[in-house]
Amino acid sequence: MGRPMEQDNHRVPLEKLRGMLDNRETKTLSVLAVKSVEGKRRRSEELLGSDYRQNFAVDVDRILHSMAYTRYFDKTQVFYLIKNDHITHRMLHVQLVSKVARTIGRFLDLNEDLIEAIAIGHDIGHPPFGHDGERILSDICSRHGIGQFHHNIQSVHFLDKVERQGRGWNLCLQTLDGILCHDGEVHNQRIEPVRDKGFVDHESEIRRKISGDHVKLTPMSLEGCVVRFSDTVSYIGRDIEDAIRLNLIRRSDLPEKSVACLGDTNGRIVYSLVTDIILNSYQKPFISFSPEISEALSLLKKFNYERIYMNPVIKKDLGRIKILYQIMYDRFLADIASQNHASPIFKSAIDGMSEAYMDAHCPEEIVRDFIAGMTDQYFIRHSPEGMRPEFQNI
Repeated sequence: MGRPMEQDNHRVPLEKLRGMLDNRETKTLSVLAVKSVEGKRRRSEELLGSDYRQNFAVDVDRILHSMAYTRYFDKTQVFYLIKNDHITHRMLHVQLVSKVARTIGRFLDLNEDLIEAIAIGHDIGHPPFGHDGERILSDICSRHGIGQFHHNIQSVHFLDKVERQGRGWNLCLQTLDGILCHDGEVHNQRIEPVRDKGFVDHESEIRRKISGDHVKLTPMSLEGCVVRFSDTVSYIGRDIEDAIRLNLIRRSDLPEKSVACLGDTNGRIVYSLVTDIILNSYQKPFISFSPEISEALSLLKKFNYERIYMNPVIKKDLGRIKILYQIMYDRFLADIASQNHASPIFKSAIDGMSEAYMDAHCPEEIVRDFIAGMTDQYFIRHSPEGMRPEFQNI
């Protein structure tokens, strides 16, 4: 009976483990990496004595346990209303981004916890039906005087202002900044972080972007830059494989110059891009593609846009979805005005929300948050029965 007690006396106290991990980061991570002790939170927190997790590891756990993260499982990536279980959805996409980014980060000696937090949180703000839904909701929000809608801003908003009944998760600035600045649609050969941002800068970037200013959003960390590149790496070849599976394109259609540099399968494309990033970014204060690879990727992006993303075959229900967005927005706005507590917006969004959230958001913003948080299926279920879009075989 005495032996287990004797062993307990020789255990390392849990509160010391965090310090040991912090010291290990100092010794092993690049001088250009963000160390976990550098994590900045909007509100200071008293850590439990037994909490041995580092700042960005805590952020990862909080995002994983958020309600918004759970809804990834039925959020469209590119192809919506398609009867095919093997087509990529948001949940898979963010995991692919996380894996690619952590692989790059490992070779560049960067902070993998920060990378993972940014990667798994970066698309949480996407509304139903992907970028088409984002554009529709942005038009509606602009008409109602609350500024443009951007999924990256909404991702930050959910995690910072909506989750936990409006209290938010109090994530580190570096995590929120990486999520805000992740835009993989913009093509860059090289990105160098804008360091030394504060929460004031962060809020200013959000306000300017919502107002319609052409703000150049650049991550404050190399980890954020890695996720931004990895977003593109993760979707470009995967979308091609999905489009081939749906008979929208053939592999032989891919641009020859891109194929010569990158390959013609998702696996080869990912490997080529990741390898190039590592070779051109190792021990550098920036993340970069080589000029040749960057040109090949830009050409492939243009191909995907013209042949896949704008393909009329996958947009048959876009007109109906646009009408449904407007109907739903007007309906929930009216429910708030009439205090219709039987409405889904009260049952699923307003009831239980903190006074701070309700005081800080006008009805138009509350409706925006509710609709943006919907999964595709939830949106369809709450559409008028006679107008509900149907799944199609392609």
